Amino acid sequence: MIGVGKISGAGALSGAAWREFRKAPFTAQFGLAVIVFYILVAVFAPFLTPYAESEIVGSEFEVWGGDFPLGTDNLGRDMLTRLIYGARNTVGIAFVTTLLAFLLGGGGGIMAAVLGGWPDQVLSRVVDVLMSIPQLIFAMLLLTIFGTSIPVLILVIGVLDSTRVFRIARAVSVNVVVMDFIESARLRGEGVPWITLREVLPNIMPPLVAEFGLRFCFVFLTISSLSFLGLGLQPPTADWGSMVRDNATLITFGDITPLLPAAAIAILTIAVNFVVDWFLHKTSGLKDEH
Repeated sequence: MIGVGKISGAGALSGAAWREFRKAPFTAQFGLAVIVFYILVAVFAPFLTPYAESEIVGSEFEVWGGDFPLGTDNLGRDMLTRLIYGARNTVGIAFVTTLLAFLLGGGGGIMAAVLGGWPDQVLSRVVDVLMSIPQLIFAMLLLTIFGTSIPVLILVIGVLDSTRVFRIARAVSVNVVVMDFIESARLRGEGVPWITLREVLPNIMPPLVAEFGLRFCFVFLTISSLSFLGLGLQPPTADWGSMVRDNATLITFGDITPLLPAAAIAILTIAVNFVVDWFLHKTSGLKDEH
């Protein structure tokens, strides 16, 4: 009986999700479809690719067709294989980095608003100092000093981006902590963790979720930019930013191959923004006019 209940519950949840998808505007449907497609490609990359990620399978810059539907790159590696693995590496690392940024910045911003006083002032001033330095230049400096391994890349970008999340989280939390129900919780003797998790966080989730989507786009573009400059994901790891750099010479000959990873970056960015716009409209309580 428990198993049947779980199955029926899952079926009802999936049915509700499908109905919500059908009611969404076309732009949001397109965005959700693209995001799901990218996730599936990233998860099943080893089963979708004809070759290994870094395997040299032909001559340099072979044309499209035959064994290489999208040709080969500057070392003779299959471009289709590199594009698919690039989805796993670039998108996956950007997602983990965004999660880290929200854990640090979101948690710090909420705690600063709840505690107030000198903790708020100290955290806010530290964030102001970090935000005064251009992020890309600061990231390049830190990566040059500490190296360009994947853990270092995630940590550096996550910490730098957490400053932006801190500002958003603090701004929306400040409007909540002055409410009467927060004062009632304090008078009942509730501690800071309880107030943070049970009172403040549920009331600021919509703007934070929307910010997560936008922040993911910025992190995604930052990592791609660093890879293009040679300070992001390092060879032989497939990455869309470095793929644009490695094959840029083909543009001189009218070959659009370097534009493929650039298009993959642009399409995902647009899709996420479509979904974020729809989510913000939905959570704002505004009604569509027909």
